[in-house]
Amino acid sequence: MAKKLTAMVALAGVAGLVAWRALTGDARAAPRAPARGAPVAVEVSPVRKEAVRDTRSFTGTLEARSRFVVAPKAAGRLRKLAVDIGDTVRRGALVALVEDDEYALAVEQASAELRVAEANAEESRSALEAARRELDRVRALQAKRIASEADLDAATAQYESREAKHRLALAQVEQKRAALRAAEVRLSYTRVEATWEDGGDARVVGERFADAGALVAAGTPLVSFIDIESLRGVVHVVERDYSRLRPGQPAEVSVDAFPGRVFQGRVSRIAPLVKEGTRQARVELDVPNPERLLKPGMFARVRIALESHEGATVVPVAAVARRSGREGVFLVEPDPGAHAPASRARFVPVRVGIVQGENAEILEPELAGEVVTLGHHLLEDGSRVIVASGPSDSPQDRRDTRGDPGEPTGRRP
Repeated sequence: MAKKLTAMVALAGVAGLVAWRALTGDARAAPRAPARGAPVAVEVSPVRKEAVRDTRSFTGTLEARSRFVVAPKAAGRLRKLAVDIGDTVRRGALVALVEDDEYALAVEQASAELRVAEANAEESRSALEAARRELDRVRALQAKRIASEADLDAATAQYESREAKHRLALAQVEQKRAALRAAEVRLSYTRVEATWEDGGDARVVGERFADAGALVAAGTPLVSFIDIESLRGVVHVVERDYSRLRPGQPAEVSVDAFPGRVFQGRVSRIAPLVKEGTRQARVELDVPNPERLLKPGMFARVRIALESHEGATVVPVAAVARRSGREGVFLVEPDPGAHAPASRARFVPVRVGIVQGENAEILEPELAGEVVTLGHHLLEDGSRVIVASGPSDSPQDRRDTRGDPGEPTGRRP
């Protein structure tokens, strides 16, 4: 019985303590609201004029501005590969050699056939000249009535036949000459050179697909060339940002390989369509790379300035409050009706523009002075305020207002 009585007394004591805490509350649970009409301690920040930018962050990939694969046009064994990964190659430089014995023999054969055709053409020219002289002689005799009409017809037919054979011989010469040129072109295919039209005179070998000694067919990739003097950044943007992009807008590019370093670029091309599957559009950037630090295939983080305003009216984001469903700021103004120097907070509805980090642009109305950044949740339009020193004050301001630790100040600590 004694134990049961003790337990009941303890439970009654706990219940009473809980009830007392519920009725009186905990003084530490929440800050007390200021008494009606009492000034509210606030922190303020000056309204500033500075440039603001509305930027968006995207992720994408860096690509080579130019990339092409070099392949031989002739089949055969790869005799020599003159370049390797990472080599810088000039325009027209030798890349590879394919065995050319068969193609060289084809050139010799075509050359010999051309010489034969030229000899036949020379022989037919001589025969044609003889036929022409014979025709002239018969015509002269026929004019003197020594040769008959039959003799003239025979000489004419002989001349025309020789003339036709000579034209055939000349055509055969052209045919053999074309065959020789074709054989020489096929022989040149065994010598693979680096050729391109646009851009600078140098490219870098990006990949190697074959080694010397391999048997390759026509069109087999040997190496790839890339231009990394300037890279192409590729990002994909959603419809919300698509309409705000324009060619020429500046962009900042960063990669994991160089933390803390920012590379400059510009928007160069914007795709004229949004893909139905992703609802995104392709946007390309030109990223100069004179030091060749950036490489194709790197993951890129891109910041693009969609809009910028110079000399904008700027306040801290913390100064923007809502009253009666409207956004505004509390502007601190002197209280002319007070006996001692005092201030009041006037609520000014505003239209917010670009939000950049901890700052917000005020589009309307034009503001000047100081706005409340801390404590405005206790304010209404016209509330009396006491400006307290805080993080918004500069170190110089704190030295000027506080003075020595033992001296009284005009601001609350």
